Amino acid sequence: MVRLSDYPDEGDLVVGTIKEVKPFGAFAALDEFPGKEGFIHIAEVASGWVKYIRDHVREGQKVVCKVLQVNVQKGHVDLSLKQVNDHQRREKIQEWKNEQRADKLLQIVTTRAGIPFEEAVRAFAGDLVSTYGTLYAAFEEAAANPKTLEAEGLKGAWTKAFVEVAQENIVLPTVTITGMLEVVSAAPDGVESIKSALIGAEQAGTGSVKVRYVAAPKYRMEVTAPDYKAAEAMLKESVDVAVEIIKKAGGTASFERSE
Repeated sequence: MVRLSDYPDEGDLVVGTIKEVKPFGAFAALDEFPGKEGFIHIAEVASGWVKYIRDHVREGQKVVCKVLQVNVQKGHVDLSLKQVNDHQRREKIQEWKNEQRADKLLQIVTTRAGIPFEEAVRAFAGDLVSTYGTLYAAFEEAAANPKTLEAEGLKGAWTKAFVEVAQENIVLPTVTITGMLEVVSAAPDGVESIKSALIGAEQAGTGSVKVRYVAAPKYRMEVTAPDYKAAEAMLKESVDVAVEIIKKAGGTASFERSE
């Protein structure tokens, strides 16, 4: 796993594997920092009084902990298990899995580019983490925007392979929002006007907009985008286009956003 430092920072969440359990606490190998381990004092294992520590942790168990203190000189990392909630635990485990996958994707990149993996880590992997936050985030951004590496000043023979591997393997996260559009026209060519309004709605914006017939005069609008902000903006643009078209043709339109 590509890291910019050999130790985590205070306040970070880390993934660890319990190596040894003692009556006073537990030692955990830091999975993201090879060769490093941390200590979970019994007071930081669980909320409330812990009578038997093995009721809460055991050797080989995968845990997510918060870093309380780091002493690089002594090689000590103090951890807390109880200060991590379920939501944080799930998100951190997913992030850890993503970074493991990113390492495998980087190996594919280096093979295609004809660069030894360790050389790639030294030459540009650190720059990717510094620029995008994580290696997986770099792959996500490259999948969404093939020009991103160039825009960030990251150059080299490896960039073409990096973008290719990203686009082949990364499925970008999306959100979908919906609403109900009512379109009415009493004009002789009203059917054609309504059809034009619906086509205009689908073609507006840069993302995925679908309009489905429900029951006259109602049509379900469905927008898929990378995030809610983009989806809401796209939905508004589509609705505005449909309303403008039908009003110019003498009809009326209304829209209600679904929860």
